[in-house]
Amino acid sequence: MNKKAAATRINELREEIQRHDHSYYTLARPTIFDQAYDALIRELKDLETTYPDLVTPDSPTHRVGGEPLEGFRTVNHRSPMLSLDNTYNEEELREFEQRIRRGLKLAPEDPPISYIVEPKLDGVAVSLVYEKGRFVLGATRGDGERGDDITENLRTIRGLPLAVPPELGPLEVRGEVYLTHGGFKLLNRQAEQENRNAYVNPRNTAAGTLKLLDSRIVARRPLQLACYGVVDPGNHHLETQETGLQFLAKIGFPTQGGRVVTGMDEVLETIHAWPKRKRGLDFDVDGLVIKVNQFSLWGSLGTTSRFPRWAIAYKFAAEQKTTRLLDVVFQVGRTGAVTPTAMLEPVFVSGSTVSRATLHNADEIERLDVRVGDTVVVEKAGEIIPKVLRVLTEHRPAGTRKFVYPKRCPSCNSRLIREKGEVIIRCVNLACPAQRERSLMHFAGRGAMDIEGLGEKLVLTLAREGLVKDVSDLYRVTAKDLMPLERMGEKSAENLITAIE
Repeated sequence: MNKKAAATRINELREEIQRHDHSYYTLARPTIFDQAYDALIRELKDLETTYPDLVTPDSPTHRVGGEPLEGFRTVNHRSPMLSLDNTYNEEELREFEQRIRRGLKLAPEDPPISYIVEPKLDGVAVSLVYEKGRFVLGATRGDGERGDDITENLRTIRGLPLAVPPELGPLEVRGEVYLTHGGFKLLNRQAEQENRNAYVNPRNTAAGTLKLLDSRIVARRPLQLACYGVVDPGNHHLETQETGLQFLAKIGFPTQGGRVVTGMDEVLETIHAWPKRKRGLDFDVDGLVIKVNQFSLWGSLGTTSRFPRWAIAYKFAAEQKTTRLLDVVFQVGRTGAVTPTAMLEPVFVSGSTVSRATLHNADEIERLDVRVGDTVVVEKAGEIIPKVLRVLTEHRPAGTRKFVYPKRCPSCNSRLIREKGEVIIRCVNLACPAQRERSLMHFAGRGAMDIEGLGEKLVLTLAREGLVKDVSDLYRVTAKDLMPLERMGEKSAENLITAIE
């Protein structure tokens, strides 16, 4: 194939791949099988390798990621990325409306305000900048004025258009990057297969992924994008938030849409209808965003130093469930803190099955007067960490005993110490096996050395087999030492040694 024919075929492939991406990620209507899609990508990549001068910044092949960066540069937002004021209270929504009416100097007899109600995705806010029709900059919110340049990582998200019609002129779009429940489960299955720590929740995993310096790793994670705003909508002849969302969808951006309502009564009706809809979604929605629909009113209402006055987030109350307390166990942390954990009859709460919940400390156990056999109410704090809220003493079985906090460490049997004025009870034995194990887990984990493949289960195995007593021992272990361990073949052992090195 000569260069002219290659250029024609490259353009055909790019257009076809972009159509498939739009159908899959924006319209949720796949038009091609994965194998056929991968074949198109391979063909395009081969042609671009043969004719590198035909490569353009908006080519779909850029979604596979590039060489690792040394760090992220800080960029100034052209328009501040403000947070939203929020409430859990319907009465405060009424007050929000009264503030708007006062700000607009509306009389009681004036018509009701038009709002748009949009789902509030539990993800990571990003800014997307296009110039001459091409995606040139993507940034995190940061402090609202400045954020990190994560352009290369955002390019890997297949739902993000790398090009828009150039006749639009400069365009800035705001959106949310998130993980679906299915994508999150897939990542945790992969982590388990590779003996790595499980990820905690979709939101934190999406945020951590966007801060990786190697975009090739980001490209392997199923991040999604939903866009919710156009900066400077007047430049694109947009008059309402509703038409702004329609404009974004028309030029290829994925959105979650919104419902236009009139007055606060209809806003509340929409809120009351959402819990049933929320349960059927494959991604986390932690509330609804209520915005004045008319852009011209946004300018009249203005902003505070932190929030727009024309929008508010209504946050859903955390789901609560009752279950039975089966036992209380104690975990020794790397600093010696001894923390009580409630072992529960499994119960499904906020999207996952919960069988353990934090009891925090001895004071919390005393306050709750929690006893083995009690019926307890649990919720996920911030829909992430399960906690015991209260005990339903009316359901308490006869013969239960008041809980007594242990005097000795459950790991090494040393005497536990509680310093005056502190709530934490500690084991102060530096040779405590549990403390050493937790120190090793922390050292190997994502927040420290991030040793790929060295998850909690493997750390416990190494410690309990006597191969590793402290972090320095990790660097003395050989592949030969590892191979006798369960599920540790020659290749796995070599991979772990390479990761440690």
